[in-house]
Amino acid sequence: MTPVFSHGDLRLYLLSLLDEQPRHGYDLIQALSDRTGGTYTPSAGTIYPRLAKLEEEGLVTKTVDGRKTVYAITEAGRAEVAARSADLDGIEEGLADSVRLIADEVRGSVREAMKSLRADLASAAQGERTASRERPRPDHDPRVRSRQELQRADAAVNAFRARIRADLRTHVARGGVLKASVVDDLSRALDEAARGVTRGIHTTRTDAG
Repeated sequence: MTPVFSHGDLRLYLLSLLDEQPRHGYDLIQALSDRTGGTYTPSAGTIYPRLAKLEEEGLVTKTVDGRKTVYAITEAGRAEVAARSADLDGIEEGLADSVRLIADEVRGSVREAMKSLRADLASAAQGERTASRERPRPDHDPRVRSRQELQRADAAVNAFRARIRADLRTHVARGGVLKASVVDDLSRALDEAARGVTRGIHTTRTDAG
């Protein structure tokens, strides 16, 4: 998966967010998610150590407000943000590129998984049609063949489910967030595959009749 922030960029970007206004840790996490279109939501274990380091360097301060710890940029921090404005512009451009790449990777994974599912389901449907055309033999009952093909269909569906869940869960675990358009693509592809299987079953019934 394409990384959202290169080494050291997150530190500077956190400073830029605090340059806009004081924020607590969760607010910073939410701001990063919003700025990346929901494709990057860092964990507390990623954000707080960096904030502690910035505090050690004298670039931010923290105050306790009830149950929340609010971080604010110092004058030294503002000076670094101003001195590195060109770097910040580059980070913003890189974020836009990374967001597009991550979205493309997730969509590509969904499309490839759907192609595999459609191929497996088409093969299962074709096998069922072929079995229905064969003359029954005492040692090869069509009902037995149908149960075998049903097992193949179950295996194909389960394999797809395991693959796509693993891909999507890995994406989310690495900080990505699924966009509605990706889920919509998946739903449409599943509906299309289901209609194809239904047509195959109806064709088999017609041939058998």
